Amino acid sequence: MRKEITARKKANRISEAALNKKADGIIILDMRAVSNITDYFVICGAPSTRRVRAVAEGIEEDLAGDGIKHWHIEGKEEALWVLLDYGDVIAHVFQEELRGFYNLERLWQDAPKERISASCASPKSKQA
Repeated sequence: MRKEITARKKANRISEAALNKKADGIIILDMRAVSNITDYFVICGAPSTRRVRAVAEGIEEDLAGDGIKHWHIEGKEEALWVLLDYGDVIAHVFQEELRGFYNLERLWQDAPKERISASCASPKSKQA
């Protein structure tokens, strides 16, 4: 059964799932005022393709466990830049060198930005 949650809560859940898989430099960009593509981008990085894949799979599995299904995933096989499209939230998991090259944070610099760290992530709460 699919749970309906707000885009902001979905972005937070994606951030938490990425953090649980040791993603680096997690940020949430509020895209609502600067683009009609989506409401939020969640951008994070990892030092290796193995970790990029693990972070992407962790996000996918965590959200699917709560009935939240992605619309589309790209780049999972190569694991250099994995895009997980949840409609109102798009997660970008980059291998660190590519993240610097594409620099989405600079491209969308007018979007309000929130950095996520282990100290500001809320504990995961699942209902049994």
